Amino acid sequence: MLSRVRSRWYGLISKPFQLQVLTMATNQNPIENAIRAGLTKELSPVHLDVVNESYMHNVPKGSETHFKVLVVSQQFEGLPLIKRHRLVNEIVKTQLAGDFVHALSIVAKTPLQWDESYKLEPSPNCKGGFGK
Repeated sequence: MLSRVRSRWYGLISKPFQLQVLTMATNQNPIENAIRAGLTKELSPVHLDVVNESYMHNVPKGSETHFKVLVVSQQFEGLPLIKRHRLVNEIVKTQLAGDFVHALSIVAKTPLQWDESYKLEPSPNCKGGFGK
């Protein structure tokens, strides 16, 4: 699966090319795809966005170290926010087992709490660490 933004853009391209791009993206984004696969398998989300924000940080080009996740799942019903975050963290930790993810921002909502017009806001630009 591609993120919502990518899907809209690729939706303008013919189907054979879209499938080729999807295959290439799957091979090129192993950590993003592992996060997406783990959350999909364990939470059966009604909506899922996984955004790689690594390009905004001082990391090598193509890195997968900084992510933002929006997951909407019925399984969050009755759970306080901290337990939702712990559940997502545990799934991601298990799924990645050894891969390095430096930052994971989580928005975890129930279907009743979620508004389809909600969009993940981009994180502020990285200042390079150490309060620079």
